[in-house]
Amino acid sequence: MGKKRNIIVGQSGGPTSVINSSLAGVYKTAKERGFHKVYGMLHGIEGLLDEMYVDLSTQIHSDMDIELLKRTPSAFLGSCRYKLPDIHENPAFYEKIFAILDKLDIEVFIYIGGNDSMDTIKKLSDYAIVKGHGQKFLGVPKTIDNDLALTDHTPGFGSAAKYIATSTKEVIRDAMGLSYRRKTITIMECMGRNAGWLTGSTALARTEDCCGPDLIYLPEIPFDIDKFLKKCKDLIQKKPSIVIAVSEGIRVPDGRYVCQLSGGSDYVDAFGHKQLAGTADYLAGFLAGELGCKTRSVELSTLQRSASHVASRVDINEAFMVGGAAVKAADEGDTGKMVVIDRVSDDPYMSAAGIYDVHKIANNEKTVPRSWVNKDGSYVTQEFVNYVEPLIQGDYQPFMVNGLPQHLVLKR
Repeated sequence: MGKKRNIIVGQSGGPTSVINSSLAGVYKTAKERGFHKVYGMLHGIEGLLDEMYVDLSTQIHSDMDIELLKRTPSAFLGSCRYKLPDIHENPAFYEKIFAILDKLDIEVFIYIGGNDSMDTIKKLSDYAIVKGHGQKFLGVPKTIDNDLALTDHTPGFGSAAKYIATSTKEVIRDAMGLSYRRKTITIMECMGRNAGWLTGSTALARTEDCCGPDLIYLPEIPFDIDKFLKKCKDLIQKKPSIVIAVSEGIRVPDGRYVCQLSGGSDYVDAFGHKQLAGTADYLAGFLAGELGCKTRSVELSTLQRSASHVASRVDINEAFMVGGAAVKAADEGDTGKMVVIDRVSDDPYMSAAGIYDVHKIANNEKTVPRSWVNKDGSYVTQEFVNYVEPLIQGDYQPFMVNGLPQHLVLKR
């Protein structure tokens, strides 16, 4: 009989409404492939350094629990934003991690996350190869921002896009209902530092029963506040109400974020990312002052990533698929890789799991192609809509208890 094999999985970065479907895919596939124990790191690599982990069989007891986990938003195991030092800077740090992995008889290490998490997989797999450690390191993609390279799209994005498009339709309906005598401008702010995938998804609200947003501004294109004002002035003369979608990361040509024009926070995280908030607020105040009409700002904030009640079926299924594919790849000898989603066909939409070297993915950002935005940078093209539309299809009904969706919650 072979040696008992163990696997450990962690979650990192900003959560999504389907990140736990990937966790469910890891757990179910690991059990099917004969792994003995499946450990979960609590709060990612940062928690693992403090030896915080849980045996997932104490949390997941049945297929029903797996189904519940797939429908549970946020990071079931807890997340972190923790940048690993370079190997030559702090070898003792790596020795500590590998001592913990050896103590738990870990054969496979799986990390579910975005760009920064793939940096973690890259460094750990490099260290293992240089030092002759046998563990395999695999990355599972996750980010609502959809900015990971080499994958057609990332799990989490489709559900966030579905929530954003749904909310956009509802905000437009609300604005039109209120604008009988009084002109109103509503500005919706979506997440997205350098990539405008989420903000562009508001265009999906343009349907047979909805005109969609009037203007869409992505961070890929410098934001000209004078041209913006002129467009708003022209539109509000023609319509009683206008709705505008902006990315939190839009910047004026000198590189400053629009949200910094009113001061804003100087907070930066471990990866040097500046906290972005207040873009819609600033623009609503600016337009109220310039045009003298009623304005309001709507910041979707964390609702974009936690709205599992409106998650896309395609997204939940693909998140589950990539979790399972990572276990399979590691079991077959791969390391230093990330699972990707390949689009096999558009009509009917079909996808499959592929695998790429994490060195080609870590710290590379995928932004919206310039050709998918109109000439003056105020709307996305039909190609953009065609790309996103298949990813928001279908749903999984939440398990309702007393009128509210039920979630699987970690029991310490």
